[in-house]
Amino acid sequence: MGLNIVSDNKNELESHLIDVRRNLHAEPELSNQEIETSKKIKKWLENAGISVLDVPLQTGIIGEVKGQSDGPVVAIRADIDALPINEEAVSSFQSTIPGVMHACGHDFHTAVIIGAAYLLKNRQDRLRGTVRIIFQPAEETGHGAKSIINSGGLNAVEAIFGLHNDPLSEVGVLGVKEGVLTAGVDRFEINIKGKGSHAARPHEGIDPIVIASEIISRLQAVISRETKPSETAVISVTQIRGGNTWNVIPETVYLEGTVRTFKEDIRETIRKKIERVIKGITETYGAKGELIWHAGPPSVNNDPEWTNFASHIAKTNGYKVVEVEPTSGGEDFSFYQQLIRGAFVNIGVSGEYGLHHPKYTLNEEAILPAAYYFADLAEQALNKIYAENFAKKSS
Repeated sequence: MGLNIVSDNKNELESHLIDVRRNLHAEPELSNQEIETSKKIKKWLENAGISVLDVPLQTGIIGEVKGQSDGPVVAIRADIDALPINEEAVSSFQSTIPGVMHACGHDFHTAVIIGAAYLLKNRQDRLRGTVRIIFQPAEETGHGAKSIINSGGLNAVEAIFGLHNDPLSEVGVLGVKEGVLTAGVDRFEINIKGKGSHAARPHEGIDPIVIASEIISRLQAVISRETKPSETAVISVTQIRGGNTWNVIPETVYLEGTVRTFKEDIRETIRKKIERVIKGITETYGAKGELIWHAGPPSVNNDPEWTNFASHIAKTNGYKVVEVEPTSGGEDFSFYQQLIRGAFVNIGVSGEYGLHHPKYTLNEEAILPAAYYFADLAEQALNKIYAENFAKKSS
């Protein structure tokens, strides 16, 4: 499957992009395992005459459409990994990989950006610079963006744009927001070591289950009693593991969970407070406690100028533009924004179920308009930067 030339026919292009999305949906791959996915993307790009950069990536692909050689560089990005979810939505292109599914719509993102790449290839002669086209692995682990950055994929890029589908919004709706859009996402593990004993003689041991229950209760007070009500933050303990029979108090208990915050100072403060809670409670009982902290992506923080620009281009492409509320979900697009300015938008896809649901679906009519939008966004961003740079040289 693939185009030998970039087609000007909208029906042909839409049909091809739907085929791309369905092909990826039927053969999903988990984070950092997107080997076949990467091969497919490379083939689709090269069949359309789009250059693929030789960069040190295990998975993921970076393409490039070069226009004016001395012009600026902008980037558009899609993520390509799937989730460890068994698909329940029945279709002719249902996942053929047991326990793996594109339940977050990254197959949609990939088809959209491939479509934008085709359209930009058609406009190559008029581009005022270069468009870097990033197909990023491992977004779901929170660190795939770092592999793109480490590969040099962001070198010389002056602005970057990304998308996520929104199944709870209708096709034709585009959501934007200046500033903080997603939460900073961190994962924690807590190891509690007490002293095992017979369940009938608890005084002879140090019960890590009782300690764990106190820690869990006290962690909720970090949010409800130690964090300003105006500051949005969440601590969720999502796993408890300890003990293996009814009449023995175990020696250890393991806890796991996540913290979601919107400000870096609050993020660091909560980590320190969790450490304090663990230390205080375990020492009170004469036990030992260990916190293992896995820092994930920070908040997506949309640049006001580029957000307004992205909103304007959306309106000229016929989208109904709405301002969205921040979400406590995470997105490693934020790592790019720590280095360069950019904007991240939500595209309505009229789904019946939310993201990460085993029956997640979307309306494929959203693909082609989004491809045109991202092609226009990249082209007009080049024009904007080129004009600004020219003005600086002339002044």
